[in-house]
Amino acid sequence: MSSVASSASTLASDLQSRIEEGTAVVGVVGLGYVGLPLALTFAERQFRVLGFDVDAAKIESLGQGKTYIKHLDAGRLRSMLEARRFQASSDFARLSEVDVLLICVPTPLTPQREPDMSYVVGTARQVRDRLRRGQLVILESTTYPGTTDELVRGILEETGLRCGEDFFLAFSPEREDPGNPNYGTATIPKVVGGVDPVSGDLAERFYAKAIVKTVRVSSSRTAEATKLLENIFRAVNIALVNELKIVFDRMGIDVWEVLDAASTKPFGFMRFNPGPGWGGHCIPLDPFYLTWKAREYGVSAKFIELAGDVNTQMPHYVVEKLQLALNERGKPLKGSRILICGLAYKKDIDDPRESPAFEVIEILLSLGARLTYHDPHVPVAPRMRRWPGLPPMESQPLTPEILERQDAVVIVTDHSSVDYAALAAHAPLVVDTRGVYRSLPRSVIRA
Repeated sequence: MSSVASSASTLASDLQSRIEEGTAVVGVVGLGYVGLPLALTFAERQFRVLGFDVDAAKIESLGQGKTYIKHLDAGRLRSMLEARRFQASSDFARLSEVDVLLICVPTPLTPQREPDMSYVVGTARQVRDRLRRGQLVILESTTYPGTTDELVRGILEETGLRCGEDFFLAFSPEREDPGNPNYGTATIPKVVGGVDPVSGDLAERFYAKAIVKTVRVSSSRTAEATKLLENIFRAVNIALVNELKIVFDRMGIDVWEVLDAASTKPFGFMRFNPGPGWGGHCIPLDPFYLTWKAREYGVSAKFIELAGDVNTQMPHYVVEKLQLALNERGKPLKGSRILICGLAYKKDIDDPRESPAFEVIEILLSLGARLTYHDPHVPVAPRMRRWPGLPPMESQPLTPEILERQDAVVIVTDHSSVDYAALAAHAPLVVDTRGVYRSLPRSVIRA
């Protein structure tokens, strides 16, 4: 690990000392799936952590020792509250108390697939209004290259303070994988890039106090691009297998059998599975941050745009397969009872963000279907930013009586707790988008 340069200011040296001693106060803005685990990780390393969020319900829940993130152990939260190493607040005036501030706010897309930077800009302005000399600010929100050293730096320097001299600024992308039993916040290597070398050195030293490994890169732009590359790689490969699923289906070839066979190759092949679309807070959004920025340089990112086109059409493909299967059984889609199995964007978690289930539901409702759903991890269907008009719904149990009343069940998310044999035995039609069934019962079709 490189040391802070000898010519660095006293401010940098003082902050480095507080980081090394564990006396630096850490602030985390945005206590969602990224910010809350990060805050608890540093609190568990003996740092005093202040968490900030605009959602009063979250602040109240955390103050009572209750976590709204299902896979996050509430015992960790209660332990840090009792030790007085973690406190949640909606009072942004307290930003001046912290030495190191981590920004973990959403970076969604507009309906035109352009970056919505309102959360980052709003947070940067809150920080600007309380910025003091000697603070280190680190952006973790996934974004386009140049956000940290152009947008955020510009807002913070409106104070008259200078980056690299009076305050320090870096980017380190979040790499959370909710529900992954093998990797958590502390065990996933942390990429770190500073707007300047001193900022990078300080950020690297800070993360090294809590994360198993830091990966230093030359600039904040490189760190921003690293995160985009990781998710673009996944988006393109998901689109590839989704397209192959459609092609092989027309040929009468089982794509899951093909994938199982191809996966036996010990080199040169990495498996990606097809599904009903893409979901989560990263893959459906992040690639378009780069396509948008690339246009500024006169470049068209064709692979990324094509992957987006393929993946966003998959819910329509699922509905088309359902409609054809109902037609073969003499039933119109309009008026049919359809149960969606799974709202979360992937198995065994409670995170519904950008889940293709909501797109499937919206299409089916527009065609006149009568909808219910089952998800053991999402008991009440939340209001979603992209689908604000969906009706309120509650998860229904998968009893034989409920299944037999349906005209079809669509498996969107393959939660482990579902009894798929019973589902196929009692539902008259099952549309499997996740390859749950390797040999197909008579009631099951693939989509």
